[in-house]
Amino acid sequence: QVQLAESGGGSVQAGGSLTLSCVASRWSDSEICVAYVRQGPGEQRQAVASISTLTDTKFYADSVKGRFTISQDATKTTFSLQMNGLKPGDTAMYYCAAFKISHHPCYEAISNPTYLSFWGQGTQVTVSP
Repeated sequence: QVQLAESGGGSVQAGGSLTLSCVASRWSDSEICVAYVRQGPGEQRQAVASISTLTDTKFYADSVKGRFTISQDATKTTFSLQMNGLKPGDTAMYYCAAFKISHHPCYEAISNPTYLSFWGQGTQVTVSP
């Protein structure tokens, strides 16, 4: 079982930056894939970035490549999403989510966010023009 808790959302003007943090509490030593998933008003959930605790490999949705950076700390318990060059279209609720690497390869978190089985409560990001 994995418990996730996000923080760091807020309001910012277009072009600004925000950093989200996700703390993961794991009850086993299983390696996991952690992703940030967003859902804007009236939109479907979109995974924007993922990272493997096993290999530190990172994956990004095309919409955020070059602007967002996902990372993990040395303890593999805190996962950050640095968001630069924010646009009004980035406005959404952002969730931290995860699945065990033994179940799926981490790149599939981007293409198939339904594979994500553990979820945080979400944090709101609002970008004004």
